Amino acid sequence: MRKFASYLIYAILIACIACACSDSLDIKQSYEFKVTHLPVPKKLKVGETAEIRCQLERSGNYEDTRYFLRYFQPDGDGILKMDDAAAFLPNDTYDLTKETFRLYYTSQSDEQQVVDVYFFDNLGNTFNLSFSFNYDNKEEKEAS
Repeated sequence: MRKFASYLIYAILIACIACACSDSLDIKQSYEFKVTHLPVPKKLKVGETAEIRCQLERSGNYEDTRYFLRYFQPDGDGILKMDDAAAFLPNDTYDLTKETFRLYYTSQSDEQQVVDVYFFDNLGNTFNLSFSFNYDNKEEKEAS
């Protein structure tokens, strides 16, 4: 009887182990993310540069994830660049290699300017930021 009970226990254990195994191992690779930033000025003079301090915040970390950015400027005229790099071209894709980075926008217009920055990864996740700058004509008003 004792031998039968031990065989029964082993059989139950083996059945539990066999049922617990699964061929479909789900490894999560795609994590949502967002880009936060410190406040930016709302008004710029022509030639004035606004510093936009940004932080990439991921909900998870997958080693092979690569991040990119591109921008569009539907209103106004200006130059967007990162740190000491060359100016970005609208609608071109650029690698985002750091989680903490700075964008610099230089106004070249005396009208309202809108800059839309699109961040995306190689796994299909996206995050958008939009910045709006008005022309700062404070000196012109004071001179009048």
